[in-house]
Amino acid sequence: MHTAYIGIGSNLGDRQKNCLEAVRLVGENSKVKVVAVSSWRETSPLAEIQNPRSKIPMYVNGAIKIETDLGPEELLVFLQEAEQKLGRIRTGRKWEARTMDLDILFYDDLLIDTPTLKMPHPELHKRMFVLEPLCDIEPEFVHPVLGMSIRQLKEKL
Repeated sequence: MHTAYIGIGSNLGDRQKNCLEAVRLVGENSKVKVVAVSSWRETSPLAEIQNPRSKIPMYVNGAIKIETDLGPEELLVFLQEAEQKLGRIRTGRKWEARTMDLDILFYDDLLIDTPTLKMPHPELHKRMFVLEPLCDIEPEFVHPVLGMSIRQLKEKL
């Protein structure tokens, strides 16, 4: 059994409902057990931070801790299928509005760098909307590359 942390975000439709539905869908997989769910937060989209004139709707963000028998690539495929079930349409544009975004933040303490999967998530330590929910569920988890706990990364940001 492996432990993974998943970031969840939605900024289209009923954002809170989308996030709760994502947790339900993830938990329905017989090879996944949802162990912890963070609180939910309304946050500004990255595109707005980059360009204050962008008109992308606010996000609802959170995170979950799971235990799983799925390998990292299998988990990625499963999460992308869940996004699609929740109405996600991938256009290839960065930071676009979406009904659902599910990101693997950590998978055990594995370091993965393939064309389809980078682990730990390469930008998570720069994003308060990721660190705050992670801090809700696992503040003392140590980033396997940076050697700092989630709490320390959050305080540093």
